[in-house]
Amino acid sequence: MRRRIRSAALPLHRHSLPQLAVDGALVALAYYLAFQLRFDSGPPAQYAQYAHLCEDTIWWVLAGSLPVLVLSRVYQRRWRYAGQRDYESVVRAVVVIVLLTVVAIEVLRPVYRYPLVFVNGVSTHHHNTVAVVLPNGVIVLFALLALVFLVGVRAIARSVYERRPLAAFGGRKSERTVLIAGAGDGGRMVVREILRNRELGLLPVGFLDDDPLKLRLRIDGVRVRGNTEGDLPRILDEAEPDEVIIAIPSAPGSTRARIVRECRARGIPVRTLPTVFELLQTHGTLTRQMREVRVEDVLGREPVHMELERVGGYLAGETVLVTGAGGSIGSELCRQIARVEPRRIVLLDHAEDNLFSIQRELADERHVPPSMLAAVLADCKEEERMREVFDAHRPTVVFHAAAYKHVGLMEANPVEAVRNNAIGTRVVAHVAGETQVKRFVLVSTDKAVAPATVMGASKALAEFALEAASARWPGTCYNAVRFGNVLGSSGSVVPIFRRQIERGGPVTVTDERMTRYFMTIPEAVQLIIRSGSLASARAQMQDDVRPAGGRIVSRPRDSRGAEVFVLDMGEPVCIMDLARAMIELSGLDPDRDIDIEVVGRRPGEKLHEELFNTYERRRATAAEKILLAEREPLAMDAVESMFAEIGLLVLEGDAAGLAAKVSELAAARRDAPPDEQGEIESNGDDPRANGREAPAPLVHSPNS
Repeated sequence: MRRRIRSAALPLHRHSLPQLAVDGALVALAYYLAFQLRFDSGPPAQYAQYAHLCEDTIWWVLAGSLPVLVLSRVYQRRWRYAGQRDYESVVRAVVVIVLLTVVAIEVLRPVYRYPLVFVNGVSTHHHNTVAVVLPNGVIVLFALLALVFLVGVRAIARSVYERRPLAAFGGRKSERTVLIAGAGDGGRMVVREILRNRELGLLPVGFLDDDPLKLRLRIDGVRVRGNTEGDLPRILDEAEPDEVIIAIPSAPGSTRARIVRECRARGIPVRTLPTVFELLQTHGTLTRQMREVRVEDVLGREPVHMELERVGGYLAGETVLVTGAGGSIGSELCRQIARVEPRRIVLLDHAEDNLFSIQRELADERHVPPSMLAAVLADCKEEERMREVFDAHRPTVVFHAAAYKHVGLMEANPVEAVRNNAIGTRVVAHVAGETQVKRFVLVSTDKAVAPATVMGASKALAEFALEAASARWPGTCYNAVRFGNVLGSSGSVVPIFRRQIERGGPVTVTDERMTRYFMTIPEAVQLIIRSGSLASARAQMQDDVRPAGGRIVSRPRDSRGAEVFVLDMGEPVCIMDLARAMIELSGLDPDRDIDIEVVGRRPGEKLHEELFNTYERRRATAAEKILLAEREPLAMDAVESMFAEIGLLVLEGDAAGLAAKVSELAAARRDAPPDEQGEIESNGDDPRANGREAPAPLVHSPNS
């Protein structure tokens, strides 16, 4: 996207001319009053030269102050919007005006002619002219008065505009009282918006903030009454607000949940500012962006914040292909990638409506230039079509997000599950390697770990496909990113619960002990993009040096295999707690208004999802919240043999045989005996030494 060029025009709008005239008059008035105050109601007769100096030079001051004020850019906004930066500009302008006045009088040296007085016919003055300079007292008073006048007129204009003098006498009866959680920048912006726009009908009655240094302070006229922990119940009972606003965009879910819980117990509605991601991607006034608290706000996870322009800088100027671009993860990938200004984004999807929707959103709402977008309607499973797409657009980075994710549907349709998730990934990975793509990132899932369903097994096979592709095309950096459920996606339990609550229940939970990992879509996508940069950095290392038997050995780069990055999703969430939280956020009582029914686990459904296989070693990376699942890569021939078997079953349409085969192949690596593991270098963290199951057989080694 094109960067806006800063205008070099005169920093003065025609609407600012009245402000300039008033400022000039105030500077001249300050100059005049400086003489009057210095000499107590004006210079006496013996100091008549100073009275003439004021009269002669006040026009100099007026004419000289106008261009200084304009060039100091104090008219970039109207007085009623004046803020800290405007006051700093005024201070600089006053200093320059005073210095120029002093220098001008010193250089030009205006003179005063004394009248000749004769006594007995003899003149009392030998010289009737004298040069006059500014007294020091006048200089100081001029500076102080000019500063007070120019800053004061802006403060008065802003106060009148915000109607704060009226607010001091109490709000109107129709106004709703609000308590604001967070006295930082977000809270201050909310208070200013409320005071500025009285038509909102809101009256702030206090702040809540956990910083002890802010306790009992007044911020923009509103007192900090206490913290969000021990003081919260007492403050809610004392203030009895009509509403509570959470004004902490980066607040952890535990803090939001605590505030919501206390407010719900008293029947007080709660709204929140958008998250950091939403603030970056939305427009409009802050108060109009406030929304109801959603379940993702109270999950208790610490939010992840990254500078996308920095961590996604490797995408700038690149041609990026996103498969599944119309899906929940794919569409968010497109939104965030567009912010780092790639050369082109190729949106690929086989669903016409979804592809059209994300294309129009990027063009109309995100203002992405048409030259940067290419919408391609295609199916990842069709190899020839993929070759056409890659040859036409020549992508350098691929994010493969196309996948079927509904576990129940995939159990009923195993042929399509394997065809799309496993074989489709293999096709795209092969074409990417043949066309010399720089980086290939697969969006995987925690269900690929020790898979118990067809969907999980198909994603595990997709990870295996990357290992074979990495061995065959070492010039392309392949990696997979594995994470759990994303809130708001089409396959998440959250929209299911929401629809059940809207219908009046019951809310169905398969097992009250069941837990799952959760993450918001924007956070997950940002970490996926970050993982791509981690993989590319590691790929630049030609040798992987490890201690082995007390000596240092190096391994060729092409034997690393495809790396699997795992997103640290915090603590798993109990599904029963999630269901109760969503009912309470809807203003209902889960023990009285809506029933929660336990319906029993579905075939293959696990109580607790895992993020690492037993044959994988957890490794830290340079990025926060991203871990590396280190494992020995499968031999390329073994992977090709796997896909030959399942490919034949797919062609035959043997659903039962295919479901059994993919589960068997995915489990073979996990359950292989230790003596079939191949030659694996010891690194002091051998899983067999820790009582865990050993890595898989059929490892790919430099000699294979």
